[in-house]
Amino acid sequence: MDAKKSATAWSLRLIVSALFIVSALAKLSKGHLLDSPYFAISTFEVKQLYPMGFSETFAPFFSRTLIGIELALGLLLLQKNWLKKFIIPVTTLMLLVFIGHLTYVTFLNGGSTGNCGCFGELLPMTPIQAIIKNVVAVGLLVYLYKLLPQHKPQGNFWVLTTVLFASILWIFMLAPIQPPASNFTVSPMIESTPSDATPTIDSTQTAPPTAETTTSVKDTLKSKTTTVVAEPKKIASGNAQYFPNIDSGKKILCYFVPGCEHCRATAKELTEMRKKDPSFPPLYVIFMNEEAFLIPEFFKEAGATYPYKIIEIIPFWNTLGKNRDTPGVKYFWNGNEIKYYDGIKDNKFNGAELEKYIKKPYSELKK
Repeated sequence: MDAKKSATAWSLRLIVSALFIVSALAKLSKGHLLDSPYFAISTFEVKQLYPMGFSETFAPFFSRTLIGIELALGLLLLQKNWLKKFIIPVTTLMLLVFIGHLTYVTFLNGGSTGNCGCFGELLPMTPIQAIIKNVVAVGLLVYLYKLLPQHKPQGNFWVLTTVLFASILWIFMLAPIQPPASNFTVSPMIESTPSDATPTIDSTQTAPPTAETTTSVKDTLKSKTTTVVAEPKKIASGNAQYFPNIDSGKKILCYFVPGCEHCRATAKELTEMRKKDPSFPPLYVIFMNEEAFLIPEFFKEAGATYPYKIIEIIPFWNTLGKNRDTPGVKYFWNGNEIKYYDGIKDNKFNGAELEKYIKKPYSELKK
């Protein structure tokens, strides 16, 4: 192979290799490369593998093996053993499988929104963008295959197996599968009310009936009194395991990550809302067990301390809900979910809107 073809072939190898290596490492990263492997890979499992039907038992093994294979292929593209006969065809086949899956997702959901997970949460990419990226990569591999000499010694196959198993083992060591843990950590804290706000009254306490419980409306046309129920029937929200009184009266339940700047901003805004309105519902927090040591700093920035529980990463995502993201804010009334905000996009937290929902009588919420 002449110098020009050799330089072109190496350029193609470097490009596709970097694509696979970055893809693998990005799935182990939150905000920066390899900054939080277990968090990142758990998020990948919940958001990408669970919707595909993978079980909670099998997903951790599949995710780490898949990432290990991606990393190995990226590294093996830079060596000469079995490059044309095995590495390039296998890499191309893997990309074609990804393209097929992404095409199916695009057919079902449109493909212009959401994160395909190719680069984890580090570099969000829609399914359509990922398809284009993979098609280009396949084209580069096909061109590379044609550039390489037809007859060349294939080399030592043990190099391939060594790199493959070493890569997979490294992923398992970097983000070890954690044994099942208790769903949450009890945090014995009492609610702290902002210093310049009137303490809120927990609606779980026994109190005499008020105008909020029942309202007598006089029908001037028929000259008779009708009783209107002003609050929803009490139901179980499924959160009593965290906070026993969450299903009584009006409550705000938040889903936060201690180091998340958007979560901190939301918590701070909620604290300001409580300062302005003494009747604002009690607030409770479920924290993801990711950088839990930042919780004191989180509350300091929020301006108040609230009752909280810490739950493990995967249970947290499951509790948050499918296709939901942080920060999450739920408004409950007697266990009934009235409003749910999540993420930082279309459904992000809206304090002014939440205030309106809280002040609305139940009769208007039912409409």
